[in-house]
Amino acid sequence: MNDTPKIDKLYALSSEKKKFSFRLPLSNRIRIGKRNYVVQLKGDEKYGTYILWKNRRYPVEIVRSRQNKYEILFNDISYTFTVETPFSLQRMKVLSSGKGKAEKELIKAPMPGKIIDVPAREGSTILRGETVVILEAMKMQNEILSPVNGKIVRVNAKAGTNVMKDDVLAEIKVE
Repeated sequence: MNDTPKIDKLYALSSEKKKFSFRLPLSNRIRIGKRNYVVQLKGDEKYGTYILWKNRRYPVEIVRSRQNKYEILFNDISYTFTVETPFSLQRMKVLSSGKGKAEKELIKAPMPGKIIDVPAREGSTILRGETVVILEAMKMQNEILSPVNGKIVRVNAKAGTNVMKDDVLAEIKVE
């Protein structure tokens, strides 16, 4: 029995956070307003990869892709977007709710455990998704990641010490 949830819809989020939805499996029809159009993705040696729409060729090239983030050139114009499932889109909304323009972000221990390593250093710049602390709990090492880009103002965690849930491990000034 397969426990994987069936995903029949995905979302593309532009770099400006504009949301476009599309159903799976993908079809060669798109709807703009109340009209349906036939769109085809094609490729050949003469033109490379292109989208055929209304009998016109629009060149398309994937410039960069990393996890679910893509940068494409479409008709010589660059576009950046992410592809999200309904679950990941909802998760993004929950994580961003209530996080207005905070000046600082407190990194708290999500569970009690022992600090194994502290790669983050006071005064250094950190990017969202980089490791702040490695915390061992129940014989598993957990990387505690930065949820924001910023500068590390204070590191309270020290390797070899024990922490309780919600202890402040580090403070980041949001940039």
